[in-house]
Amino acid sequence: MPNKQIRNIASVIAYIEAHLTQKLNLDILAEAMHYSKYHLHRIFTDTVGLTIHDYIQRRRLSEAAKLLIFSEKSVLDIALLAGYESQQAFTDAFTRMYKLPPAKYRENEEFYPLQLRFEFEGNYRMLNEKKEVRYDICFAAEEDIPCWMELVKLVVDGFPNLQEETYRQVLREKIKVKEALILKDEETAIGIMLFTSETGSIDFMACHPLYKKKGIPKAFLDKVLNELVTGKNLTITTYREGDKADTGQRQEIKKLGFAEAELLVEFGYPTQRFVLQKGGQKDGQ
Repeated sequence: MPNKQIRNIASVIAYIEAHLTQKLNLDILAEAMHYSKYHLHRIFTDTVGLTIHDYIQRRRLSEAAKLLIFSEKSVLDIALLAGYESQQAFTDAFTRMYKLPPAKYRENEEFYPLQLRFEFEGNYRMLNEKKEVRYDICFAAEEDIPCWMELVKLVVDGFPNLQEETYRQVLREKIKVKEALILKDEETAIGIMLFTSETGSIDFMACHPLYKKKGIPKAFLDKVLNELVTGKNLTITTYREGDKADTGQRQEIKKLGFAEAELLVEFGYPTQRFVLQKGGQKDGQ
């Protein structure tokens, strides 16, 4: 992926963020940024991993959720700021994504985002490598926490109800017991995983969106299965089938060879467990 494309999408995101409370769609963005609609749609989706429509919707609902918790604005006022023409339309969209209506979400007094602003930092050296790169996946250290959390912010769409402070505490504990793995491109975290050795549970696995075609998740799974959790099946949880908040995580997990298992509710959110049997992972993912 050329650096020019990354810079161009960074400009598009800056425009979206500056006009988040105004009317925004592909037509408006294409005209403002002097791109054809087809070209803009293609490069945005390829770079960010979301369509422009999905990114805008998720960002607006995230900002709306923040206002529900940290402001006294009425639900109607928040709905209008989020670009909805009625409180009912906003309530329907919010409930589909957060699994709670706005009023109930406000009562719980716990904010978590569907999507944070997509930021680009780093030189992304590996993206320009012509030959196959040997991945140096290693145990994370305390000094890796800042770049680790930068990646978490990029992929938060895949992890409903993620509370940042609680997550940091878990991360520090996992680092101490060597159950946190990281892959970096210079100073940028491009792959991360939290796992539990005793049970074979993959508690958190993420790949930088710019590197999603580089086979990083499979490399992590191979390392865990062959070196760290030998003799056990691996398990992971993600969205249930049909969940509107799923931006493709469920499909990616199935592509890696995980099979569907039981339905769960985690932190009040409906999810499903998947199981990967040793030797069951697929090539090239």
